[in-house]
Amino acid sequence: MSDPHDLDAPAPSETQGRRHTAGAFDIRNFIGALLGLYGVILTLLGIFADKAYDKTGNVNANLYAGIVLLVISAAFIGWARLRPIIVPEHIEPTHEDPTRPAPRRRPSGH
Repeated sequence: MSDPHDLDAPAPSETQGRRHTAGAFDIRNFIGALLGLYGVILTLLGIFADKAYDKTGNVNANLYAGIVLLVISAAFIGWARLRPIIVPEHIEPTHEDPTRPAPRRRPSGH
């Protein structure tokens, strides 16, 4: 009787070395970088700028918000590193479709 876990799974030797990830183009990297940038700015404002305790009820809001943003940024970037998006190897090429017009290619004679 055949093993139910071995239905269509490729052999481990076939998949090694061919794994292509989204890398820098993963949206989680962009979100993490943007939140990290805002976190650095707010943390620096919380440390060096006017604290404005009378407006925030004796809480340094910029400092705490900046630290939280830095933690969330680290979580997004860590998530992208630990669980990368695998780009499939076999993607069908798109053909010209009259219902989805695409930019026309120039002839190579120019």
